[in-house]
Amino acid sequence: MGIYLNSSTAYTLYKNETKKPYFVDKTLILEQLFPLVDEGTNYICITRPRRFGKTVMANMIASFFSKAQNAADIFDCLKISQDADYQIYRNKYNVIHISFNDISRQCTSYEQYISRIEERLIKDLQKEFPDAKLAKEQSAVDALIDIYANDCSIRFIFVLDEWDFIFHQPFITEKEKMAFLSFLRSLLKDRPYVLLVYMTGILPIAKYSSGSELNMFTEFTMAKSPAFSDYFGFTQAEVDDLYSRYQNNCNDMRITRIGLQQWYNGYHTASEEQVYNPCSVVQALRFNELSNYWTSSGPYDEIYF
Repeated sequence: MGIYLNSSTAYTLYKNETKKPYFVDKTLILEQLFPLVDEGTNYICITRPRRFGKTVMANMIASFFSKAQNAADIFDCLKISQDADYQIYRNKYNVIHISFNDISRQCTSYEQYISRIEERLIKDLQKEFPDAKLAKEQSAVDALIDIYANDCSIRFIFVLDEWDFIFHQPFITEKEKMAFLSFLRSLLKDRPYVLLVYMTGILPIAKYSSGSELNMFTEFTMAKSPAFSDYFGFTQAEVDDLYSRYQNNCNDMRITRIGLQQWYNGYHTASEEQVYNPCSVVQALRFNELSNYWTSSGPYDEIYF
């Protein structure tokens, strides 16, 4: 088990989510990913506001595909288990899962940030693929190329969460932003070892990249792309179900269904469906109080860039 490669972290975190009383099963998104894995060398980026379940979804996807741990105890009782190809895809792949918002307290420069990521990934690759005889001083790209050259059956699913986190840090310069875009491009674009890249961010790629750096991605925003909309945010039907659970679980109800709608359904998808902020709904039901839980979600109009 590595830190980024075939890590059990996603399994642990997603399993914890499924145990919570207001968990919503969004695993059918995996049916949309199966064909992309079969085709190989596919790139999708999902951009949504903060607190819209991007990390939970990334953990779910990584824990489902990764060889790290048998996740049958999670997924056998979820919706995706009814898919005819469920057993074919579950826990069969090498997954590189990087949460780019994982930053050490001592990190005060871009060089520290990116070096930490590369060093951890290379260490994982050396441990998992000793036959490739990787050198410690290699870049992550060169290590992956050598692994594929040594055995062309070895390919990877990349799950990259909060890829644009570094752009919001005070220490990064405009030149370093371009360096990070170049790093991602070099790591991912037209690489034979890539089966699928599933990437999440807050703002659309065009906010950061006006050139060809990340043009291999098909991007799905809440405001402009109906695809995948059902899997981010809670729908009316899902909130109805959550409210029923709340009624069964709470002896001193202080929240009404109308109250939830008035407070938390201020978003809509490109297909015009109203959706609720997941974090806000869950927190309200959990703590039995309507409140401003979305203060860190960021302005909605940012995603219309």
